[in-house]
Amino acid sequence: MKEERQALRKAKIQARESLQKNEIREKSQQIAERILASKEFQEAEKIMIYRGIGGEVRLDVLETAKESEGKQFLFPLCLPERQMAALAPKGDDAWTPGAYGIMEPVPAKSILVEPEDIDLIICPCTVFDEACNRMGMGGGYYDRYLPKCRKAVVAAAAFEIQKAEAVPMEPWDRAVSLVFTEKKTYRKK
Repeated sequence: MKEERQALRKAKIQARESLQKNEIREKSQQIAERILASKEFQEAEKIMIYRGIGGEVRLDVLETAKESEGKQFLFPLCLPERQMAALAPKGDDAWTPGAYGIMEPVPAKSILVEPEDIDLIICPCTVFDEACNRMGMGGGYYDRYLPKCRKAVVAAAAFEIQKAEAVPMEPWDRAVSLVFTEKKTYRKK
């Protein structure tokens, strides 16, 4: 199963990387509109998102949308031993390139938010299926962190091109409740 998972992940990363910058921007905007309109987003106060790189969905428009007034946005910080923390940056200078070239909050210029206080988490993903199974990049950061987020609704943001017939899941993999794409919102049954 390991080879099957690696091949599927590689194929779907290549698929999203094949999108042109303008396609990524337009489809990310459509995904953001779906997220903003969702009951889960509207009811959430503390929302963990990520800074997209490469062919990932861009979620930065969420931070400035009028629907986001009064909400606190949190971002992942990669820690040693493939652990993760959620931080709310306190300004534009609270960012630095971190693990894997991803922009991360600077701990000294951010507020640490405990996992059990997060209402909504929107994860990146490389591949998903209609049952809301997802695979990330393979580091396991989210798989280790999500079980600590007891009250959070966990979703993923992805392009339709990343959808697979079925995602082969390992025991440590964590399915999500929702997957937002440019075409529709998939909900775990």
